[in-house]
Amino acid sequence: QVQLVESGGGLVQPGGSLRLSCVVSRSIFGTYTMGWYRQAPGKQRELVARIIAGSSITNYADSVKGRFTISRDNAKNTLYLQMNSLKPEDTATYYCNAKPVFNPAFESWGQGTQVTVSS
Repeated sequence: QVQLVESGGGLVQPGGSLRLSCVVSRSIFGTYTMGWYRQAPGKQRELVARIIAGSSITNYADSVKGRFTISRDNAKNTLYLQMNSLKPEDTATYYCNAKPVFNPAFESWGQGTQVTVSS
C-alpha cells in the first residue's frame, strides 16, 4: 500500500497561482503512473494531469493545458501540480493518485486538498 499526502491548496483570486504537492511514502515513480484528479461539488472526479511511470510523458485535460504543469522530484518522492492562471471553474478538491502499471486496480488515493478560486 502506498500513502499519499497532499498539501498546497487554498483560496486564490482568479488569475493567481498555486502549487500542490503530494508526498509519497516510498519510491514508486518508476513503476507507478502518478496523477492529479479533481472533483467539484455535484460533479464526477476527473483527471487533470498525469505523468507516466518511469518516463517524462505527461497528459493533461484540455481545460488545463497551457496553465497547469505536473512534475515529480524522485529524490523527495514528491509529485507536484503547478497551477497558473487559475479560473473559478478550477475550484474543486484535488486528489493525488498512484496507479501501478502491473495492476492498475491496486491504485492509491490521497485525502484531497481544497482549491478555491474566487474574488
